[in-house]
Amino acid sequence: MKAILRLLLLSCTLGPTSACAQTHTRAAGTPAPQAPLAPRVLGSGFQVGDRILLKVEGDSQFSDTFTVGPGPGLTLPVIGEIPLVGVRRADVEPYMSRELARYLKDPVVRAKALIRVSVVGEVQRPGFYSLPGDAVLADALMQAGGPTREARVPGMTIERGGKPILQGDSLQLAFARGLTVDQVGLRDDDRFVVPRLAMHDSERTWRIFGIILATVPAVIYAVTRAY
Repeated sequence: MKAILRLLLLSCTLGPTSACAQTHTRAAGTPAPQAPLAPRVLGSGFQVGDRILLKVEGDSQFSDTFTVGPGPGLTLPVIGEIPLVGVRRADVEPYMSRELARYLKDPVVRAKALIRVSVVGEVQRPGFYSLPGDAVLADALMQAGGPTREARVPGMTIERGGKPILQGDSLQLAFARGLTVDQVGLRDDDRFVVPRLAMHDSERTWRIFGIILATVPAVIYAVTRAY
């Protein structure tokens, strides 16, 4: 079901734009202009306020969600602070395994960096959600129940401090390429904003809806074949 929702979301986001681009290419006989790449907003190092989901087999005191503090560093029971300076979020598991091996005998460690984002606007369940760094952007919308019938998906933005950091073609391309939270450099308290359809968008909405209806049988067939 998640795979179906993700494909429908991408169809809704990219369908009309892609179709128009192909039509223009055929008519003009020239290659369609490429959309700009989604920018790497920030590096993927840890920031104060980030969270790490840590699990150590056989040791419950280290199996919890911990918040990154100043330094940045992670303060664990008994052990104290483990520095995170220069550690990428994607590398947190091998790094924590090495650090904990200094205090524990042959620990089996699982660690994931979690980013707390909010999803607001035209989604089924607006609110705050924690995402691992390797989650694709569409997972934030799926955790929020997906867009409502009144959502203007192509107008969606990702904001930081009230200012957009990803929008338009860059954001659509990030969704289409399956870029992850870590790859686009999201931080705690970044916000997905899904706007509402305006009255003049009704015709476009029906075109998108028609594309989704045409896509559903193929998507369902592909997913059922995969399983």
